[in-house]
Amino acid sequence: MSYLMMDLAGLSVSEEEAALLQHQQVGGIILFSRNFSNKAQLIELVKSVREIRADLLIAVDHEGGRVQRFREEFTLIPAMGDILPAAKGDMALAQRWSRELGFLMAIELVACDIDLSFAPVLDVNGVSDVIGKRSFSAKPKEVGLLAESFIEGMNQAGMAAVGKHFPGHGSVKADTHVAMAEDNRSKDEIFNFDMQPFKQLMAKKQLNGVMPAHVVYKQVDPNPAGFSSYWLQDILRQELAFDGVIFSDDLGMKGASFAGDYLGRAQAALSAGCDMILVCNDPEGVKTLLSEFSWPEKGPTSNAQGLKADMAQVMIGLGSTERWEKAQMLAKQILS
Repeated sequence: MSYLMMDLAGLSVSEEEAALLQHQQVGGIILFSRNFSNKAQLIELVKSVREIRADLLIAVDHEGGRVQRFREEFTLIPAMGDILPAAKGDMALAQRWSRELGFLMAIELVACDIDLSFAPVLDVNGVSDVIGKRSFSAKPKEVGLLAESFIEGMNQAGMAAVGKHFPGHGSVKADTHVAMAEDNRSKDEIFNFDMQPFKQLMAKKQLNGVMPAHVVYKQVDPNPAGFSSYWLQDILRQELAFDGVIFSDDLGMKGASFAGDYLGRAQAALSAGCDMILVCNDPEGVKTLLSEFSWPEKGPTSNAQGLKADMAQVMIGLGSTERWEKAQMLAKQILS
């Protein structure tokens, strides 16, 4: 397995990017809005990446609500926090809607040969500036139930699930994209509240990947979760018996700066237990890591290829035109 997920600068793959993609330590790319002008262009971009490396994992942040990278020619997915209120608190109805929205989000991506959306958000909504309605609910049990249904829909479209931001970002106000974030609550509070959706879904083997938060939980460990062997090894791997892929959050974020430059950040994340590290919006950082970093000789045991779209299931999903159209109508209903 490879270690690095990089991004692309524009609407096509440059010669320099094509060379970088062939590096043995590159395992995937993450797409952004700048990589999209229309669906035909997106499909051509993905095809060109596949021609360079068919094995690369192609991912995007496409949760719904304000975090949806592709909008024109895609259905606008409601924010997850709008589902239960739109269902007027009827959990059974909200679960059915969540399942169909998970299917809708995933099928429109896999139809473009994109493997993965980093979803769902399993944070419990609290005081966080950056989470908010990205979360399904302010109650852990409701987050777990709605996320479980959303993942079922994703899986029915052939897409695996990556839960974020372990062990929970909802009770931390600061945005780790631009600031260091600390959570001063007790270990018991974090374990019995924020971590419950992760525990529930891991017990049911519904998560194929996890992305930890760039948050320091001071009463538990001095390092941010994504750089902490305690969180990633002792808790995630051993206590929760998680055997999927651990992705770092973007190493370019302010919340990762405690570990120094990119070489230090990569070393800290991989040593703690991350399987694949993300470097976004910094091509020089990517080149530095690929040319100067001493990559571990032995790769992690988690296999990112298990996160590629399940093409047999994709073909079934692509044949479900009626379901697709009804899900589109549901999304518009919730948004209205």
